[in-house]
This record gives sequence, structure tokens and C-alpha cells, in this order.
Amino acid sequence: MNKTIFCTGVFFGVLAVVLGAFGAHGLENLLSSDAIASFKTGVTYQMYHALLLLILGSVKSIPEEEKKLVYYFIVSGIVFFSFSIYLLATNSLTGFDFLTIGFITPIGGLLLILGWLQLGYRAYRKF
Repeated sequence: MNKTIFCTGVFFGVLAVVLGAFGAHGLENLLSSDAIASFKTGVTYQMYHALLLLILGSVKSIPEEEKKLVYYFIVSGIVFFSFSIYLLATNSLTGFDFLTIGFITPIGGLLLILGWLQLGYRAYRKF
């Protein structure tokens, strides 16, 4: 499980760099400054949580089995939160109205919060 968690962190980290560069250079002339700022928020939160996954996969004091719930919350949170922001920020470039899925973003934020709380609870029990 540690290898999976760590590799997922690497994947989301690389993807955050790619999407950040795309947002800064590929979308700068296509989107409003507010949309670019939203896109950047998605990238920032994705990177924070990619780093969290790298750390989680490296921590030996929490058994792998106890890390699973944290992992699932964080990965689901990244997908729901950051990816919905990417879609909402680029809404003007597509033919689909992504505003209809805007409710997913706060659900993703809640999943990220639950992941952090689970991590804190698991770590507190071990230290």
C-alpha cells in the first residue's frame, strides 16, 4: 500500500506541474483572470495533497491498513475538488455547461478535510 500511496502522490504531483504550466501559458489568453485564479487554486490544492500522499506513503509509524481510509479520502477529494475546479474554470471553452456540477467542489473539499482528520486521528493514536 505504501508504494501505491507514494506513486499516486508522484502522479498527482507531476499532473499538478503540467496543469499549472498549461494554465499559466496555454490558457492565459483564453480565460479571464478570475478563471485563471480558480484554475490555479485547483492546481495548488492538488499539489499540497500530492505532497501529503508522498509523506503518507513514507510514514512507517502508521500501519498500511490504517492509511487506506486516509488515502481514499485524499484521492477522492483531489478528483472532486481540483478537477471540478479545472472544469468550472474552463467552462467558457467547452460546449458543456460545467456549472451544473459545481456542487461537487465542496464535496471534494469535505473529503480532503476528512482525510486530514483521519490522518490526525491515526497519527495521534500511534504517538
